[in-house]
Amino acid sequence: MWSHFFFVPLYAVMRYYRYIVLLMAVVLTVGRALAQSVRENVEAVEIADTLLVEETPDTAQVVKDFIDSLAVLRHQLDSVQQVNARLRKESTDGRYYRLFAPTTFYHSGAHKWLSLSPQTGDEVTDAVDEAMMSLYLHRPDLVRENESALKDAGALREDVNKEITPQVELTEIVTPVVAEEAKPQPLALVVQKPNFWKFKGEGYLQFLQNYVSENWHKGGESNYSAQGAATLELNYNDHDKVTFENKLEMKLGLMTSPSDTVNKFKTNNDLLRLTSKLGIQAYNRWYYTLQLLTYTQFARGLKANDKRVYSDFTSPIDVNVGLGMEYKVEALNKRLTGTLNFLPLSFNFRYVARKNLASANGIRGDHHTMEDFASQFTGELKWQMLEQLAWKTRLFAITTYSQSKIEWENQFEFRLTKYISANLFIYPRFDDSNKRDENMGYFQLQEWSSIGLSYTW
Repeated sequence: MWSHFFFVPLYAVMRYYRYIVLLMAVVLTVGRALAQSVRENVEAVEIADTLLVEETPDTAQVVKDFIDSLAVLRHQLDSVQQVNARLRKESTDGRYYRLFAPTTFYHSGAHKWLSLSPQTGDEVTDAVDEAMMSLYLHRPDLVRENESALKDAGALREDVNKEITPQVELTEIVTPVVAEEAKPQPLALVVQKPNFWKFKGEGYLQFLQNYVSENWHKGGESNYSAQGAATLELNYNDHDKVTFENKLEMKLGLMTSPSDTVNKFKTNNDLLRLTSKLGIQAYNRWYYTLQLLTYTQFARGLKANDKRVYSDFTSPIDVNVGLGMEYKVEALNKRLTGTLNFLPLSFNFRYVARKNLASANGIRGDHHTMEDFASQFTGELKWQMLEQLAWKTRLFAITTYSQSKIEWENQFEFRLTKYISANLFIYPRFDDSNKRDENMGYFQLQEWSSIGLSYTW
């Protein structure tokens, strides 16, 4: 039974035996041919030397002999190549296993040697039998087992080289059934008009709390604040010539502090603004534009420990209508987008509901309104610097050529998650229609930061 342990690895070795036999045959054949060629060349040289001494050599005969030797060598190489081609076509053959298995005496080789009319098998079997008989005669000490013992142990298989043919049952040939031709069904063709309107929006609600103890070494006071904002957009674009954009911005921030004994709540951010633009494409990204800009605030504007009202809803409210050109910005792989609106001709209307606030808003006399012509510029850009970080900026400048106002809004939005974000808002402003401040002049500044909930749709 020990042969079972050698059968699997020996089978792997026998798989490459034909290539080993081929290599040995090539080496022996080429060596024999080279030796014969050398002997023939040496004999030719000796004959040539003799002829040089005795008589003039026959050059044609020497060339003929050399060509004949090359033909013999070519014939031998062709024979080796034919054997190689035949071996390459053969599949893995188990007939070689006797050369690599533990030395065993097999009967077939002895029968061929001792028989007067031996029955030869195929070329491979005869060569293996001859090799095994040579081993038996020269090294009988290596023979440990015999074929009869292996057969008794059941280790030999008689069906190794038998071709296995699958038993295939022919299926009954069935005449294909021709399906009935489907009757055409009427189709209802529905043509939908494209929707050129697009609605989107975003908003956030954020809180800020600051506590300072009474004995804090740097002073200060505790306070609470909340910021809420929402932006709604309804835009029309026929992707041909006409665009109509509408944006409503709403912001409101409230704060409270213990030191203010007069006002329980005050606003620190208050805006209600509507921007509408009708554009007709002039060339590429340039559009002829008619713009309507209206803005006011929600609540009263107050200061700490002061009962005076500095501003209120519709006090003031500004309505501006301008005509000019607009350029649509799209750069940095569409990460920087927005518009630049140049309105050299515009009409500005201001209304103040509280009469006592009229003079503070530039209205002269006993009036609630004022009108003037002006030129203005509005630029709105959004730069998505990173996936989580965006910068939104708005620059608004208007001049009546006697008074000027410039507002630059900057909002840095950092999204922590889909619903949580932090905001930093910086808002410098220049307005020479107001009273000049001793320290800031006509410049004003507002800044705040917060963190809280946000949502975009």
